[in-house]
Amino acid sequence: MSTNNHSDHNSSPSRPDWKSEVVMAAPPNRSDDLVAPISYDSKTIWLHWITAVLVVALWCLGETIDWFPRGTGRIAARSVHICLGISLGLILCYRLYWRIFAGRRLPLATSGLIQALSTLVLVALYATLFGTVVLGVANAWIRGDTLFNLFTIPAFDPGNKALREQVEDLHGLFANGLLILAGFHAAAALVHHFLLRDNVLQRMLPTRR
Repeated sequence: MSTNNHSDHNSSPSRPDWKSEVVMAAPPNRSDDLVAPISYDSKTIWLHWITAVLVVALWCLGETIDWFPRGTGRIAARSVHICLGISLGLILCYRLYWRIFAGRRLPLATSGLIQALSTLVLVALYATLFGTVVLGVANAWIRGDTLFNLFTIPAFDPGNKALREQVEDLHGLFANGLLILAGFHAAAALVHHFLLRDNVLQRMLPTRR
């Protein structure tokens, strides 16, 4: 009788140890979830490169407007310049909003003096970009203009030639300064990529998914 009880006890299914259940219930360790992203989000990247293209295009167009023949050709060139400038201003506002409230934040890529210089250049870029756009709008408003002969921008002070020339010169000065800062910014990114061999440039390059 006791032998049967012993055999029945051995034949009953064994209950797994509670430690095994805990281990089996634990989620698998995914190493990719622990790796910090090395690039900005796609919207930040595209806003950056659209801004860069617009800055270069606006500077080139601003330097060559007088090459166009007077009349329809020059009006069209100025109209494109004004429309692209307004687009740049809107993109700048949205880019600042996205950077502050929604964009991906990455840890600092450098430290010390290099990081301080990088931050200074970035602030100067934003300030110069904002100033260039504001002065461009003021220039068109003070001078008065027409957009593709469809819409007229009334002149703020058509008889004030000195004010018109002063704002136009400031707009050109800010635009040149912006291009110099952008060139320095691009050169620094290339130095990081080819000489320092870090991932600073890679942070702002579009990635394939």
